[in-house]
Amino acid sequence: MLIKRDLAPRLAVAARKWPAVTLTGPRQSGKTTLCASVFGDRPQVSLEAPDVRAFAAEDARDFLAQFPDGAVIDEVQRVPELLSYLQGIIDADPVPGRWILTGSHNLALAQSVSQSLAGRTAVLRLLPLSRSEAIRFPAHPQRLDETLIAGGYPAIFDRELEPAEWLAEYVATYIERDVRTVSNVGDLEAFQRFVQLCAGRTSQLLNYSALAADCGVSQPTAKAWLSILEASFVVFRLPAFQPNLRKRLVRMAKLHFVDTGLACWLLGIREPDQLRFHPLRGALFETWVVSEVTKQRANQGLVGGTYHYRDRSGTEVDLVLESSRGISLVEAKASTTASTRMLSGPTRVRSHLASAHPQAEVVVIYGGDDTQRRNDGSLIPWHGLHRTELGP
Repeated sequence: MLIKRDLAPRLAVAARKWPAVTLTGPRQSGKTTLCASVFGDRPQVSLEAPDVRAFAAEDARDFLAQFPDGAVIDEVQRVPELLSYLQGIIDADPVPGRWILTGSHNLALAQSVSQSLAGRTAVLRLLPLSRSEAIRFPAHPQRLDETLIAGGYPAIFDRELEPAEWLAEYVATYIERDVRTVSNVGDLEAFQRFVQLCAGRTSQLLNYSALAADCGVSQPTAKAWLSILEASFVVFRLPAFQPNLRKRLVRMAKLHFVDTGLACWLLGIREPDQLRFHPLRGALFETWVVSEVTKQRANQGLVGGTYHYRDRSGTEVDLVLESSRGISLVEAKASTTASTRMLSGPTRVRSHLASAHPQAEVVVIYGGDDTQRRNDGSLIPWHGLHRTELGP
């Protein structure tokens, strides 16, 4: 079933303004399908196919000459030198929207684009389904725990698959194939153990020393492997908010998974009943909230402006959203019962930031069903997050 992705209008607008549009995102996030729906009138070719990739690598000029009016080229990071030839074509005829490029490896693609297509391409991100997109499928999860386990990869919803079965294949493919193309990881078993350890640390402060020690690798190796996970859109780092205050603030970033379904699978969680009393349920819910907001912002073309806050006394808030108008303080609470106590953490942070941000908005996203507006802030149910406009 083809659903409309929230990024589609922005993708179409970018193609009307830029000679090229580069669409990045994890494997199986729906990039090819989205491009086919928005740019169905032009040729679409994938560099995943060995013969096509060989043709593009060996004779880039003739390869591109097949498409005098442009094309959609999938997984363009597989032949990065192709972008140098595209640069010349675009400079000779910069008509908007001729070239639509997709790629799954953020780091490799970003380097190639910055070297060859800087100023010539718009760059957009397509992450797995947000909640607003997932509910467009007839068989979407209804309960919170089901939502956390299902994650947001489109194939699970489109083909009504068991998340655990599909994610098992996804992990195997990622470990066996993609890791080898991104970096020379010598010990795949150790790397897989590292990925599982990262899942156990989702929504925690990122401590490279502890992560390296637990995995039995050096700290430089842990940093390199985490960069691989980031480049493949498996995890992301949420930086610490650094206001100009005379407070002792924690400066470490927090680690989050892009997809809670993948994190659950790596943790051995296969059924909603397993998650109900799992010690990491709260952490997974926090990651889901932060990831949902990240997806919403990516679909709006927004980059940056998201942080966490924590000081040395333990005062913290899960998510700080910053804009030119001020900040919003967002807390995630997996509990199904709303209470004023849920607002105490972000309210305390607001008091700490009052001199610089007197109008900071306080919002708690929780696991219940009712929206409640209170003097100190708002309590928003998890299933209403996608309908809530966060930001002052």
